[in-house]
Amino acid sequence: MRIQDMNWGMVEELLRGEDRCMLPLGCTEQHATLSLATDTLLAERVAREAAQDLGVPVFPALPYGITPQFTAYPGTVSVRLSTYLSLLDDLLSGLHAQGFRRILIVNGHGGNAPGQAWLGEWLARHPDARVQWHNWWNAPRTWAAVQAVDDLASHASWMENFPWTRLEGVSAPEERKPMVDVAALRQLPPAQVRERLGDGNYGGLHRRPDREMQRIWQEAVKETRALLQSGWA
Repeated sequence: MRIQDMNWGMVEELLRGEDRCMLPLGCTEQHATLSLATDTLLAERVAREAAQDLGVPVFPALPYGITPQFTAYPGTVSVRLSTYLSLLDDLLSGLHAQGFRRILIVNGHGGNAPGQAWLGEWLARHPDARVQWHNWWNAPRTWAAVQAVDDLASHASWMENFPWTRLEGVSAPEERKPMVDVAALRQLPPAQVRERLGDGNYGGLHRRPDREMQRIWQEAVKETRALLQSGWA
């Protein structure tokens, strides 16, 4: 259930018998021909579908993340690391104060990884809480499903091209793009990153058939749901 479909009284009642919640994390950054909100859309949707019928509330996705390398692409907005960690601290502490003790973070953006490293610090201050950080797209079962379809899958490639991340009237290129040297890319300033990447796809096809994407998505939802139900220490 989505928090936006509830009022405070409904949450108060829910907390009498449920201490789990889900917090999706996204980003607003270039994704080649796909929506700038791709990471946010995917994190929120996989969380919502995983929680369906379980009575676990899904909070609105955080739509901004850490993505300084893409700021030469218009529409990309990056948050400073210190700001991001402070915001995560405020969000998790606020949820904890409300009574949520088991929080599943569904992360949709690789650049948010410093939050996962920081999480141990927050947990040390809240020993009665349990928090899982779930990178939904490269979790073991989901990544295996991706690799079974096409082993060349990367940022802004086919693996993020779902009906709900595409833009109406925007067509994807047909060519299979060679994989960029990601290690070299990380050494470059934003303008040179854009020059090197072009449309923004790291490598691979821009699109694959929807029947293949649906199989991957179903695995992602099942894997996320399993963590929500039984992934707690």
